[in-house]
Amino acid sequence: MDRPNVEDMKRIVDRLPQTESERRIVRHLVIRDPNCGVRDEWVTPEMIFCRHLESVVLSGVPDTSDKTIVHLARENSNIQGLDLTGCKYVTDVSIMEVIAKAPPLQWLQLSGVALTDASVSAIAKTFSKLVELELNDQPLVTAVSVRDIWSYSRKLRTLMLARSPQLTDSALPSPIKTFTGPLSEEKPLPARPYTWLDQLPPLILRHTAIDLRVLDLSYCPKLTDTAVEGIVTHAPLLRSLALAGCPNLTDNAVKSICKLGLHIGNLNLAHCPRITDHAIVSLARSCTELRSVDLAFCRQLTDMAVFELASLEHIHRLVFVRVPKLTDNAIYFLADHTPSLERLHLSYCDRITLKSLHHIMRSCKRLVHLTATGVPGARRTGVGRFSDPPPESLEPDQKTVFRVFSGPNVAALCGFLDKEKLRRQQSESQNIPFVARSDDSMDLY
Repeated sequence: MDRPNVEDMKRIVDRLPQTESERRIVRHLVIRDPNCGVRDEWVTPEMIFCRHLESVVLSGVPDTSDKTIVHLARENSNIQGLDLTGCKYVTDVSIMEVIAKAPPLQWLQLSGVALTDASVSAIAKTFSKLVELELNDQPLVTAVSVRDIWSYSRKLRTLMLARSPQLTDSALPSPIKTFTGPLSEEKPLPARPYTWLDQLPPLILRHTAIDLRVLDLSYCPKLTDTAVEGIVTHAPLLRSLALAGCPNLTDNAVKSICKLGLHIGNLNLAHCPRITDHAIVSLARSCTELRSVDLAFCRQLTDMAVFELASLEHIHRLVFVRVPKLTDNAIYFLADHTPSLERLHLSYCDRITLKSLHHIMRSCKRLVHLTATGVPGARRTGVGRFSDPPPESLEPDQKTVFRVFSGPNVAALCGFLDKEKLRRQQSESQNIPFVARSDDSMDLY
């Protein structure tokens, strides 16, 4: 009989320990698959028996309760990381117990857990060794606790605060170094009544977040250009910055991002409708190491923005979903100047034709993903059979126009269009009306 592999027993994935030996040896318990059948009532006793856990992931157990987390905090003195993403029944009660009993954690993922300012502030002030902190989907968290994160969590490399609608500019570092207060005692009549959150002074920090590399503030609709200026001033070495869904951002915010220079590699500015070509030109010329840029729903952009981004040597992903002013000229330019391109999203760009899509598939040999949903030319006969199947959640009319080509289907579609181009040339040479085919036949009739 083969002896059990100790290394395999140290990490258990999508199941619970089954023997006493596994309970003694296991160090990493990872349950991410919600279909694995593990329930909270079965996890709770394991938190008592498995006393040497170093990391626990329970995102696949959505009914995880406070009781389970309390047992984990009390019985495991070696815990270093905890992932409770989507565990909506976990509250401040158990998180406060983790803060009180657990050793300093290195990573903590609590997206979707309904937290308040009290617990977030306690996390920032207690876990000084935090490297990764994910707090997405926090409707109750305000600037008060997020200011503590910037003040106390100085070793963070990843900070995610997406979809936190209460966050304002005062939650983020101020671009100014000193606060002199108001210049005049007379104040203009405010447009709306002030709250105590509006009266928070600027967050002036004496240190910089030199370790911070990834920051996600997507869909925090109250943020303005001032917030972005403060972020860049305080975290000058950011590699990835997500600001999608911040409608108040203008070209001035992009101007601040330009100061990141060669450090920034991934930038998401989707759903920022006030950004124009002028900002993207400056961005492409200042941040030449950009690899991924998302400008979906930036409706003011034109071909000029694409021309500038095409000059980036390492760009491999571009998103221009529903940018209505783009034309074939932009796609031809991309095809001829961006050999590194791997992923291109052009859904609902109505002015783009199938001819330009064919050209970019032939020219960009690394292209492995092309999104052309809603592009009129992609509805041509025979093209749909190369598309990935549409998600079941889509409406019937959305399924009809769904066109996403990935992997070998990109090359297959390119081959099909090559064949159709040859058929057209043969038809024209023989004065025969061209009729599009949906199969791979070369017959002209």
